[in-house]
Amino acid sequence: MLHGHRNTVDETPTSVPYAIGTNYHGIRCWEHMMADHDASEAPVSGQWPVDPQEDVPVSHDRVWVDGCFDFSHHGHAGAMLQARRLGRELLVGIHSDEEIMENKGPTVMTLKERVSAVDACRWATLSIPYAPYVTSLPWISHYGCYYVVHGDDVTSDSSGQDCYRHVKAAGRFLVVKRTPGISTTDLVGRMLLCTKVHFIKSLTGVLAGEEGPGSDDERRARGEEMSQRINEYASDETGLNPGSEVWTWSASAGHPSEHVGECVNLVRGKAPRPGQSVVYVDGGFDLFSSGHIEFLRMVIKDGEDLGRQRGWYEEDARRERLAQHGEDYGPVYVVAGVHDDEVINYWKGVNYPIMNIFERGLCVLQCRYVHSVIFSAPFIPTRSYLSNIPYGVPTAVYHGPTSFMPSVYDPYSETKTMGIFKEIGDHPFKDVNASQIVQRIMKSREMYEERQRVKGIKGIGEEAVKRREDMERDAVQASTARAAETA
Repeated sequence: MLHGHRNTVDETPTSVPYAIGTNYHGIRCWEHMMADHDASEAPVSGQWPVDPQEDVPVSHDRVWVDGCFDFSHHGHAGAMLQARRLGRELLVGIHSDEEIMENKGPTVMTLKERVSAVDACRWATLSIPYAPYVTSLPWISHYGCYYVVHGDDVTSDSSGQDCYRHVKAAGRFLVVKRTPGISTTDLVGRMLLCTKVHFIKSLTGVLAGEEGPGSDDERRARGEEMSQRINEYASDETGLNPGSEVWTWSASAGHPSEHVGECVNLVRGKAPRPGQSVVYVDGGFDLFSSGHIEFLRMVIKDGEDLGRQRGWYEEDARRERLAQHGEDYGPVYVVAGVHDDEVINYWKGVNYPIMNIFERGLCVLQCRYVHSVIFSAPFIPTRSYLSNIPYGVPTAVYHGPTSFMPSVYDPYSETKTMGIFKEIGDHPFKDVNASQIVQRIMKSREMYEERQRVKGIKGIGEEAVKRREDMERDAVQASTARAAETA
């Protein structure tokens, strides 16, 4: 059996047999080696980007998916979930920036950022950068995969040929349903056109079939489909069993404060287990990026370090957990609060969030560094709110640097007074957020518009670009003014 390159949050950290280069921290070690390599040819032993270097026996239980994975949206996660359910291990090939540019157009996210996103997906066993754009039988066979899984859309290379022609001819191709309503192309379109039609006013209303476009039957069907997807994304690493718990915050009707209310359960999963420290994080998590992911990973790491200090990983403690609970688990349980669309738009303006609360919540839910999600969490984590989340007042409230918030306003002042606030410091992706991603798109608009044009989407023109720039500038000024009034 292949074992993933990362330690999952429920495992005692152990040494692993994979060479450096398995995740984004080691990608630069392989850049020179892979730069001169013909992607259509299989590397020789010692030159595979991820261990093992020797061929692995091919198994039907080991499944391969590959792609660009530009933006870590829930459509990518949905494909990995479906693929994971078809086997016992899921290997994910990730194309290089250069191959994507040659065959499809520019990526928004770098290879390091895209690998970080795949690494964070709960259902991925191993990420493999520099996977060839045209899926190669020698590559998938080397890593022991029999089947390749892809969505029901057609993917072509620069010559117009099917990227999966070789595995299809070999009878080693399986099709899963493409996740509707979300794609990298859709998200880029929202950025370029500044649309807000994707906003959700009340997630609970939409899930109940009471809000949204269409007839009563259409709204009801849409709500049921969205509820089902939340249930599926809350599954464990196998994709088959209960995993994360899902809640939504419901403020008390008629009460002037959004911080008085209760959490209503949407999905039952694994609650905190004996000895685990419950910690809280919150945010918009818009365009769920490597900045969010690395922050969440560092929260887990901090919890593991604290657990190590109190003897969590000692063999006697591990044996006791196995004897009493039938399984081992990590020392920290992360609860993530996700803010409503209107809350984020109030502070950031323009058409932020680019992803609505349902889309953002699914992105957080699929992340292996999160154990419970609370939709519609208040912007300010007050004592009243924290006292009413399902697991009581957390031992810590973590946050990272927030570049868009004016310095005169501190939403975490109450948690600091309570003595439970902890800040995660600098990390390699600290500046990667929704605003920066939009700036990347606008800076290289002509290339991205050509990519959109190929997909049949009309360009936006200079006037629309200027409108977005003006809206971004006005939003910063308005946010600063609101913060000054609130402070």
